[in-house]
Amino acid sequence: MKKILVTGGCGFIGSNFIRLLLEERDYEIVNLDALTYAGNLENLHDMKDDPRYRFVKGRIEDEKTVLPLMDEVDAVVNFAAESHVDRSIHSAMPFLTTNCLGTQNLLDCFRRAGRGKVFLHVSTDEVYGSLGKDDPPFKETDKLRPNSPYSASKAASDLLCRAAWKTFKVPVVITRCSNNYGPFQFPEKLIPLMIINALSGRRLPVYGDGKNIRDWIYVEDHCRGVLCALEKGKPGFIYNFGGECELTNLEVIEKILEILKKDRDLIEFVKDRPGHDRRYAMDITLVKKELSWKPETDFEKGISRTVSWYMENRTWWQRIISGEYKDYYKKHYDKAL
Repeated sequence: MKKILVTGGCGFIGSNFIRLLLEERDYEIVNLDALTYAGNLENLHDMKDDPRYRFVKGRIEDEKTVLPLMDEVDAVVNFAAESHVDRSIHSAMPFLTTNCLGTQNLLDCFRRAGRGKVFLHVSTDEVYGSLGKDDPPFKETDKLRPNSPYSASKAASDLLCRAAWKTFKVPVVITRCSNNYGPFQFPEKLIPLMIINALSGRRLPVYGDGKNIRDWIYVEDHCRGVLCALEKGKPGFIYNFGGECELTNLEVIEKILEILKKDRDLIEFVKDRPGHDRRYAMDITLVKKELSWKPETDFEKGISRTVSWYMENRTWWQRIISGEYKDYYKKHYDKAL
């Protein structure tokens, strides 16, 4: 592989992945991003003059944009997605458009170009549904039981990838990962939201009793996992990635407050959201064995780095919450997201 098309590369995980490739590999990168609300060119501002990097603005469901790009790349890594549960509950159609129709268009164009070696589709643990307290972690062979419009759209895109492999032998690899955190995460997600609210002296809204459990992984560890799957993954296979770090939302928030030396009284419990999955956890036995990958960053170290990044990059998130995102911020920042 010499040249890779990364879709959604101006988002949180995509930009961290491109940064990793440019710093540690010799690949050429084409970054296709629509620059919707969570896509931010600033995330890769320091990489824009690298001769191995090129940005293209466009949507993954647009055949006229996508097909010419497929004619020049050897692999695709598809991060492009609408990815926020609350937004999907409010309006599901954008999720169906990008996550389903967009993924299908990428697959069709990839197959028509006929030169790509790997089509890597980045998915989520949410396609598996919710675990009970004593259930074993999700395995790659578990059935899909999505519980939100977002996770249903991602499950559908996974199945479209499976169909492309089974029907046309498109060399698809699917990765599913648990909750990411780290630099450049958009302020609507739990950890940056709580950090920013605490720094701003705002209340920290927590859904329900705050005891929903997530498996947390530092974004750089996930990106290294995606890279392993790109270079070593087998077509038709699914690979689960996780941090082996199960924490309740409340435990995460309390840790943030501890680092910032803020009072726990800032926490405010609010009405739970519809269909809120109780627990996610990932079994990563397969990737340890087949890809020689494991998470390297423990939560104590990762969350400290993350809090420090948001403290040191106030201009980045202040521009977001005072710009185009301002109205959404005013409406939702006093709710749990």
